[in-house]
Amino acid sequence: MNNGCNRWKAITRLHLVLSATLIIFLRFSFADSQLIANAAEMPEIKQRGYLNIAVKNNLRPLGFTDVSGKLQGLEIDLAVKLSQDLLGKENAVKLKPVSNRDRMTVVLNNQVDLTIARVTATESRSRLVSFSVPYYFDGTVLVTKDASAQRLADFARRKIAVLKKSSTIAEVKYYIPNAELLGVNSYEEARSLLEKNNCDAFAADASVLSGWVQQYPEYRLLSTKLSTQPLSVVMPKGLQYDELRQRVNEAIARYIAKGWLAERVKYWGLP
Repeated sequence: MNNGCNRWKAITRLHLVLSATLIIFLRFSFADSQLIANAAEMPEIKQRGYLNIAVKNNLRPLGFTDVSGKLQGLEIDLAVKLSQDLLGKENAVKLKPVSNRDRMTVVLNNQVDLTIARVTATESRSRLVSFSVPYYFDGTVLVTKDASAQRLADFARRKIAVLKKSSTIAEVKYYIPNAELLGVNSYEEARSLLEKNNCDAFAADASVLSGWVQQYPEYRLLSTKLSTQPLSVVMPKGLQYDELRQRVNEAIARYIAKGWLAERVKYWGLP
C-alpha cells in the first residue's frame, strides 16, 4: 500500500515539475514573439517622429565624440541624413552609442530601428538581420612611419604587427609571404611596437587606422588594400519591415549616385 502511495506521489511531483517547465517555456516563447511583434515598422516610426539608431562613439572617423561632447563621423552623418530623408524633418533621430558586441543585438532585441556602427555584411550575419546596400567598403591596409616604404613589396622580410587570430593574418601572408608577422592583442600594443621600432608596419582595418593617422600624423597608410569588406546598415528581418528596408536602400543608392557619400568619405579622411 505504501509503495503504491509513494509511486503516486512521485508521479504527481513529476507532473507538477513538467507542468511548471511547460508554463515557463510558453511564457518565454510568448515574450519572444511579443518582442518580434512590437518592433517598430515604418508607419509607427512616422507616427513617433524619429528613428532610433545605434552608432559608435569611440571610433574615429566613423563615429566618435568630439571635444564638445557631440557625436561626429561618417556614420553619424549617414544616420542624420537617413532620418531627415525618411521622416522629412530636422532632428528626427535619437543616437544610441553601443559596444561592438551589442551592434546587432540591439536590432534583434528591438531596442533600435537600425544600427550604423561599422558592421560588415556577411552571409552568416544575414541569417539573423537584413543589410542595406554598402555605404563604405572597408578593408585591410598597412600603417607605417617609414617614409621610404611605398609598396607592399617594400615590406618583404620586414616585421608587420597583426591582431592575433584575425583574418588579417591570412591576407598579409598571401600578399607579403616573406614578411615576419608579430601577433598583438590590441591596437595600442601595435602602436607601442611601432614607437619602439620593434616592427615596421601594422596591418588592420582602414576605417580604424584612418582615425589613428588623424590622431598621430607621423603615421601614414599605404594606398593598397589587402581585402574588401562592405559596411552596411543593420535592419530587422521580416516582411513587415519591407518599407523601412526599401526606403533605406533607396536613400543610400541616391547618396552614392549623387556623390554625397563619396564627399563625406573624403571629408572624414577615409581611403
